[in-house]
Amino acid sequence: MVLRAQHLIKQFPGVTALSDVSFDLAEGEIHALCGENGAGKSTLIKLLSGIHPHGSYQGRIEVGGVEARFHSIADATRAGISVIYQELALVDEMTVAENIFLGCEPRRSGGLVDWPRMFREAKALLDRFQVDLNPEAAVGSLGVGQKQLVEIVKALGKNSRILILDEPTAALAEHEVQVLLEILRDLRRRGIACIYISHKLEEVFAIADRITVLRDGCSIGTRKAAETSQGEVIAQMVGRELKDLFPRRSPARGEVLLSVRQLSVKDASGRDRLHDLSFDLHEGEVLGLGGLMGAGRTELLMHLHGAWGRRSGGTVTLAGKKLPQGGPEQTLAAGMALVSEDRRRFGLVLEQGIGFNLSLSSLAEVTQNALIQARLETQRNRAMFDQLRIKASGLDAIVGRLSGGNQQKVVIGRALLTSPRVILLDEPTRGIDVGAKLEVYEWVNQLTAQGCAVLLASSELPELIGMSDRILMLANGRISGSFSRAEATQEKLMQAALKASSA
Repeated sequence: MVLRAQHLIKQFPGVTALSDVSFDLAEGEIHALCGENGAGKSTLIKLLSGIHPHGSYQGRIEVGGVEARFHSIADATRAGISVIYQELALVDEMTVAENIFLGCEPRRSGGLVDWPRMFREAKALLDRFQVDLNPEAAVGSLGVGQKQLVEIVKALGKNSRILILDEPTAALAEHEVQVLLEILRDLRRRGIACIYISHKLEEVFAIADRITVLRDGCSIGTRKAAETSQGEVIAQMVGRELKDLFPRRSPARGEVLLSVRQLSVKDASGRDRLHDLSFDLHEGEVLGLGGLMGAGRTELLMHLHGAWGRRSGGTVTLAGKKLPQGGPEQTLAAGMALVSEDRRRFGLVLEQGIGFNLSLSSLAEVTQNALIQARLETQRNRAMFDQLRIKASGLDAIVGRLSGGNQQKVVIGRALLTSPRVILLDEPTRGIDVGAKLEVYEWVNQLTAQGCAVLLASSELPELIGMSDRILMLANGRISGSFSRAEATQEKLMQAALKASSA
């Protein structure tokens, strides 16, 4: 065993994040950690990587059979442990080589960076791990999947024996996921051990040798992947059996709430990005929006919200009234709200509390004579906090310290407090566990039962098929296919996504 964790306990004021976690990792093994948001996965990573230093927790961590007493990230790195986080730690303005050697650049005598050597050694590393990238390319010019590969090479360039990957495929397209999984299989053959953390159980079972499930800060059990099933893992994660992952209940479809006609949009550089889009969204309906990365899903939702692009043609009508291009404030006032794909960048003020974030889009509802009515604001926030079952010590808890699933609940709660008739959901379940996903799906059902309309953009085809009444597929900013729920299959949706232009 290259790593062993024994009876780890980590407490914060008023919260026990880990109450009893034990697992081990063998040389050349891919060991998956699965659990709901708040189960303790992130805290465990921080113990193993030295962010929470030795002495701040109880229990024992061994690396190579010797107790590890990490007091910093540098200590863990020297022991051969590297972490690749979901939010990549790369500098877009620097080259691939500069990112790989950031902080440990090869130098000439006199302290100057040896640039030829850096690019030479970066090329050798990329070739060694069969990553086809130019070491002189700017990282900002790369796709998300390519950036993920740079992170992996950067970690392996430090002679890491243990690689911890936290939701490594959350932002990857399907073909990029397959490339990453094949690289991990190659690392396994080279004897490098990996801890793989993901909510995508299909990937877990495709890549993992063993699976350890965490729940409420405890390790529930470890099984060989070949000897268990997705159903068993889910039951261990949530403490109950989930028979229907997509509990879509379709109420009677009502009048048209959102009508888009021949919509065309240019980006900031004047380039056409959305072309001649037309569709209707009805009361009580979930309209799914699919397509590959770059197809225009996020751009469409951001434009409808008033936060992106310049309209070059077409009209948008909301509840029978033409909606001219304006800002998010105008869109919210008209009854349409957005839950953004990137909650940390566009959805939350991370250093502020839950209450601050919940009421941020609906302050007008709690303001009188230019003053915020604190008691009314707290009442509204508390009701939403309870309704969404946000797991936190209270409304003052800092949002940046919450798990991904609870952060997503805060973003959703803020949108709900604006009392929208149409809600735009962009990847609403990205990076959250299966239990939290089910809560989001039930919330969508409640909204449509009340007569709201939902435009749901998702890169997960089973989610689109399971939760949508109709599905539109986009390709290169155009509608490339339209499907009822009954006729939609993953094969048909993917064929439409790969079209170069509208059918």
